[in-house]
Amino acid sequence: MQSGSRSRAFLPACLGLILMITACAKKQAMPPAVPPPPPPAAAKPTVTLNASTTMVQIGQSVTLSWSSTNATELNLAPGVGRVAPEGSTAVSPTESTTYVITATGPGGSADASARVTVTPKPAPPPAAAAPTIDELFRANVFDAYFDFNKSDIRQDARDALSKSAEFFRTHPEIRVTIEGHCDERGSTEYNLGLGERRAQAAKQFLVSLGIPAERMETVSWGKERPFCSNHTEDCWQQNRRAHFVRIH
Repeated sequence: MQSGSRSRAFLPACLGLILMITACAKKQAMPPAVPPPPPPAAAKPTVTLNASTTMVQIGQSVTLSWSSTNATELNLAPGVGRVAPEGSTAVSPTESTTYVITATGPGGSADASARVTVTPKPAPPPAAAAPTIDELFRANVFDAYFDFNKSDIRQDARDALSKSAEFFRTHPEIRVTIEGHCDERGSTEYNLGLGERRAQAAKQFLVSLGIPAERMETVSWGKERPFCSNHTEDCWQQNRRAHFVRIH
């Protein structure tokens, strides 16, 4: 009977030991839990900005172009504001300006810039100074030339005096002295008379064209004030003239 009692007491003890060993084995067999990987970091935005030209004059325009990646919002300053991820726009700065575009997204922000230098418009060329009355006189009043030993108004002299008369009509304030000149041949006395006849002939022709006689004086220099000093026919022809001098 004692042996039976010991057997009944030993049996629960063995059963508990088996259960404990089984539980320990199960605990050792379970692998440890692995934490989930962290989510990948968002990519940082990139952005570029370019100007079609970096220098303009006031009033001219320049085209700004840009592109971006990984951006959800772009802002172009100054004066433009929010823009698409890629595009272009024309601007007309009135002074030198640095344009900055800012791209933002889940991964942060990025900037790009473009400098546009504005130069003033070149000053207009100075207006040409109006010609003086003396310059106009020299450009529009023509001497009358004569044949040797003559005071007749030949055709080329008529044309020259007619052009001079047009100028005198448009400038009624002008008064002139008509000088009679001769070449070196002949006596001093003779050439003084011939020079006077030439000056008077030019004056009378102008009077016939409507120029008042009181606006014209005459004087003869004969051969005393030659325009050319060579002893040739070409030179002598230059000295046979009625020459106009403005009276100031």
